[in-house]
This record gives sequence, structure tokens and C-alpha cells, in this order.
Amino acid sequence: MQRNERQEKIMELVRKKQTLKIIELSQLFGVSEMTIHRDVKPLIEQGVVMKTFGGIALAAKEKGEGDECVICYRKIQDRLSYRLILSNNQVESACCAHCGLIRHAQRGNQVVQALCYDFLTHTTISSLHAWFVVDTSFDLRCCQPQALPFGSRKEAEQFVKGFGGRVLSFEEALEALQGKKEKGHSCHE
Repeated sequence: MQRNERQEKIMELVRKKQTLKIIELSQLFGVSEMTIHRDVKPLIEQGVVMKTFGGIALAAKEKGEGDECVICYRKIQDRLSYRLILSNNQVESACCAHCGLIRHAQRGNQVVQALCYDFLTHTTISSLHAWFVVDTSFDLRCCQPQALPFGSRKEAEQFVKGFGGRVLSFEEALEALQGKKEKGHSCHE
């Protein structure tokens, strides 16, 4: 099977299943995982699929979803977005890490994977392994209190040196935002 034929079949499968694992595609097509990575790279660059840990998911734009945040209904900007992939293969999008972490807490065990963008590099990272800067003076003009995701603790700490704030792990950020939500903070402040 030629590359373009595999790409068409991959798009057909991802539209049907919403998420796919690279290893499954490799086995299905009888090619290496590296070949599958090369096949999906243009699809990721075109924005029709997004990279997930160990696989791909149908991009929210391709599904006709993701224009509004599931929490505050603001328009979603990709560079700030937070995406949840749920156990039923549904993808939910939030406008920022603040709303994404709140929705993550609401969905609990239904969340299979959560993705956000590193604030500095704009690369996709797993939210579970991200470091979040909270209480910073840097204003994104989005939901409050802000949570800025970083792929590296060192980079998050360097950001704090310039703009203040605290560096928190995923779990700590989740707890911090839930506590502030209970004290009356909201997405519209």
C-alpha cells in the first residue's frame, strides 16, 4: 500500500474512532511505527489530526467542534487551548489551562489523556507532566486565575523569575484552581 493510500485510510479510521495508537496503525498496515509517524506528520501539520501520547486524535476543527470553551464558552485560540480525550473517544476543548484543569477535575476518571501547549515553545505536551505557573503578573487576558503550562520545570522557574508566580505540578495546579474556584474566582474575572 502506498503512503497516500495509508494516509487516506488513517483519516477514515480517525474520523470513525476519534483516536488511534501508532502501534495499532503499524500492525494494521504491516509497516514500522516510524513509517506511520512519517505518514501522519503531514496530517498533523495540516491541522486535521493532533498528536497525542503514543498516537493521534481527530483535531477539534476537523470534527466541527472546539470553537468554544466547554467551561466559559470563550472562543478557543489553539496556542492556549487545553484538550481532554475521554474514555468514550470524545474530545473536549477548553480555552486555557485554567478552564482545562477545572474540566479535568469534573471529568475525573473519564479522562484518558489531556494535552496543552507549552507556553514558551507552543509544542503539544501532556498536561499530566506539565508544570504550571500560577499567580503571575503576566496577563494573558483570559480566564482567572491563570495557569500557564510549561514542559520543563526549569523553564517555568525562569519565567517566574521575570514575571513572578509559583510553579506547580499538575496535581498541585488542579488543587490550587479548585480551591480558588470554591472561593469565588471564575472564568469571567
